[in-house]
Amino acid sequence: MANWSDPRSLGPDAGYNVGSASAATDAGLRSYMLSVYNYMASGVLLTGLVAYAFARSGAAESILMGPGILKYVIMFSPLVFMMVMSFGLHRLSTAATQACFWAFATVMGLSMSAIFLVYTQTSIAQTFFATAASFLGLSLYGYTTKKNLSGMGSFLIMGMVGLFVAMLLNMFFQSGTMALVISALGVLIFAGLTAYDTQRIKSMYAYVAGTDMIGKTAVMGALSLYLDFINMFQFLLSFLGSRD
Repeated sequence: MANWSDPRSLGPDAGYNVGSASAATDAGLRSYMLSVYNYMASGVLLTGLVAYAFARSGAAESILMGPGILKYVIMFSPLVFMMVMSFGLHRLSTAATQACFWAFATVMGLSMSAIFLVYTQTSIAQTFFATAASFLGLSLYGYTTKKNLSGMGSFLIMGMVGLFVAMLLNMFFQSGTMALVISALGVLIFAGLTAYDTQRIKSMYAYVAGTDMIGKTAVMGALSLYLDFINMFQFLLSFLGSRD
């Protein structure tokens, strides 16, 4: 295999060959990232439609706000699909991975329908567009920056663990001030993770290009960005949302 970084291995047409390889790589990367963003955007749209329809049907209020085990099934179903996709990635086919992603987005919609019971539709829409604008800017930065964000990513992942612990503790303390601090930190952490995950997903292309993993990797990349978007939206809604 030719060493493309070593000019001594290149023949008379080296410039043309390198240019062609580079152009093919750039085109492949653009197609790969477009696939990731399409999956992510479609997943967010599906979640929103399911959440709105479930809330409007009246079933969300009776199930999520009432007694019974069904609300816990809805709440924890997304975690099950995430685990299946993460731990079964090498055994699942591309079609099965896609099916799990759509199922995950659907049950997330059922779970998130509760926001329509708590917040006004106007504040939900305003927060959604604010999140979308922030996400686009942060993801663009992660895609275009030459700075290595891996160090920041490690710090943010540790922060995410700390955030989860703080949320569990506040379930017992029920502190309004602590809830605001958690929301502020959540917005910052997932904003940073949006840039970090975009760069990480972009760098993965070099390892999966031309393999049967590329389709599944695109879906998993979309899942990461989907979670960044949804979490940033939910934490931001705690600030901007007007309650019914």
